This record gives sequence, structure tokens and C-alpha cells, in this order.
Amino acid sequence: MHNKINSKKRPLFAAALAAAVAAGWLVFRPGASRAAVAGGPAAAAVPVSTAAVKLGSLDIYIDGIGTVTPISTITVTSRVVGELTEVAYQEGQIVKKGDLLAVIDPRPYQAALNQAQGQLARDQAMLRNARLDLARYQDAYRQHAIPEQQLATQQAVVDGDAGVVQLDQGNLESAQVNVDYTRIVSPIDGRVGLRQVDSGNIVQANGTVPLATITQLQPITVIFTIAEDSLSEVLPAVNGSQPLKVLALDRTQQKQLATGTLLTLDNQVDPATGTVKARAVFPNEANELYPNQFVNARLVLKTLTQVDLIPSAAIQLNDAQRFVYVVQPDGTVQSRNVNVTAIDGETAAVTGVQMGESVVIDGFDRLQAGMKVSIRRQPAASAQPAVAPPKAAGAP
Repeated sequence: MHNKINSKKRPLFAAALAAAVAAGWLVFRPGASRAAVAGGPAAAAVPVSTAAVKLGSLDIYIDGIGTVTPISTITVTSRVVGELTEVAYQEGQIVKKGDLLAVIDPRPYQAALNQAQGQLARDQAMLRNARLDLARYQDAYRQHAIPEQQLATQQAVVDGDAGVVQLDQGNLESAQVNVDYTRIVSPIDGRVGLRQVDSGNIVQANGTVPLATITQLQPITVIFTIAEDSLSEVLPAVNGSQPLKVLALDRTQQKQLATGTLLTLDNQVDPATGTVKARAVFPNEANELYPNQFVNARLVLKTLTQVDLIPSAAIQLNDAQRFVYVVQPDGTVQSRNVNVTAIDGETAAVTGVQMGESVVIDGFDRLQAGMKVSIRRQPAASAQPAVAPPKAAGAP
């Protein structure tokens, strides 16, 4: 009797076991959404933000820390001793080459010039007289009226007077130079610094206190450093016929101050830092750059044109493969592998997507391929939202 009852229950137990296995497979099958496991609706959309793939250009560049360095900085001092009688410039004034800066009392030097002129005139007269005597002696010698020794003596007198005249001419030119030095003019175009000597002071020749400091502002250069590992990329471009563009940015690298071109590289690598110095020249027509100013220099190696651009935040990493989530017409997302050509801040040039497609830029924590998504409304007046660095696929 007992065996008969058990035989009747076996079909019912087998049916219950099959139903339990089927229910477990439905709940824990691969790809089941978390909403289905929790008992919620399986088609719940994941809220995300998106951005369109655009066609554009992207710069390939190297960043370096630089300092604005004038091409010329002149410390003006007096070459003669005397009283400073006039200061002809204003502090901060823009001066041109040859503009008057200061005047040293010229009277002592003008007097020395007059003396040199008088000495020269007297000795020139003596030379002329000696030459007349020489001509008479030459006629007398041809007529055998005087001995040859007397003629030679007179020739020596003429040569000696000629040397004295040449010496007087040098003294005159030296005195004239000193008179010219009493008028101090600007040797370059530039901006004058703060005045350090006032009128009425006695200045020394080549003194330690300058009368003025002039800095050339247009053009101006920026000296910056690049890593020696980048030389293989920079040198071919430097040796090319087209000069490389250099951008000067502020400390935050958010504002572009000026645009220039690479002038040259230093001839050696600094072994202490592993960097090489580079000099770029800027027109600086609006005086955007100021001497000794700190800037961030950006050396543009080349520009990629007609490339697909997406926000850098859209790029995800799965092991060694980068991919993006592309929104499909039916509202689901597709995982698509991409190759990153270059990244410039928040923008990346990639291959593997097409212009006009939409890629997801946030909301990755609950996102998987094939899921439905709902697009968050983007503020019309703002740029793309700043998002956290992308996580790897499958990260919690």
C-alpha cells in the first residue's frame, strides 16, 4: 500500500521540480535586467545625456611651461661724467630708436672740442707752410743751389707736421664723440622703465645706476621647455619649411593670450630635467605678453581636419579596448569599439562612429548594450555638461 502511494506522487513531484527550474532560469538567465530580477518592469529606460558626433578639426600639440623673454633689454648708462641737466622721457613711455632720453651738461666737452679744433687749425697752417718750403727746396736742389741733406730735412719736417695734423684730427673726433655722448638717445624701440636718476645729479661714466632701462616689446619671445621624449615628433616639423604655430595661454590654460611661431630649439638637452628649451616669437602688437610673465606654451605639431569629434567623456574602456555607447533609432544603445586618434581636453577625434550619431556621455553605471535609454533635456544656453572620468564597462 505504501509503495502504491509513492508511485502516484512521483509525477506531481517531477512537474513541480520542472516548474521550479524553469522559473529559476527566467529569473537568473544571462542578460536579465536588474529591474526584472527585482520584480520591476523589464523595459524601464536608463536616463542618460548624449552628444552628437561632429565633423571638424583638432590640433595635435605639446604643452610646456614658459616665460616671456624680450629680444632686447637695454640698460642705458652715461659714457661721460657730468651733471644730468635734462630727463626727456616719461616713465613707461614707448620710445623709438634715436629718441632723446637725457642730456648731460655739454659745456666742458664743447670747450674741449673747441680746443681741438683750434689746435688742428694751427697745425694745418704749419703743415701748409712746411710744404711750401719743401717746394722751394726742391727747385733749389734741382738748380744745385742747396745740398740734398737740406732737402731731406725739410721733407722730414713736412712728414712730422702731417703726423701732428693727423693726431689733432683724432683729438678733434674724440672731443666730438664726447659732445655727442652728452645727448643720450634710445638704442632700440621699446618701453622705458621707472626712472632711477633725477635731473641735477652728477652721473659717472658707465656708472652702476642706469639712467633708463628699455625693454623691447614688439616682437617678443617666449622660452619654454618640452620633454626630450617629444623631440622625435618636433624635430621633423622644425626642419620643415612651414613654421610651427605656438599658442601662449594663461596660468589656467583657459585663455589664449597670443599666437606666434616657433623660432628655434636649444642645442642640447638639460640632463637635470630631461627637457630642451624652445623659443617662440610673437608679434605682440596689442602688448598681450609682458616681460618675465609666466605662460603655458602650446606647440601645435599638426592639425587633423575632417575628423569625427566626440566628447572625451563618452569614451569607455573595457580591458584594452575603447568603446562608446551609440543611441539607436529605437531608443536602445549599441556598444561600438572606437580608435582614438587624438584628445584635446574635453574633445576627442575617433574612428568607428559617423557624423550625426548620438553617443552617451553619462549615466554609464546602470547601462548595458541593448538597454532602452531616456535622453535628459540639455540646457540650451550651456555647453556640454562636465562629467566625471568614464568608468570601465561593467564597473559598479
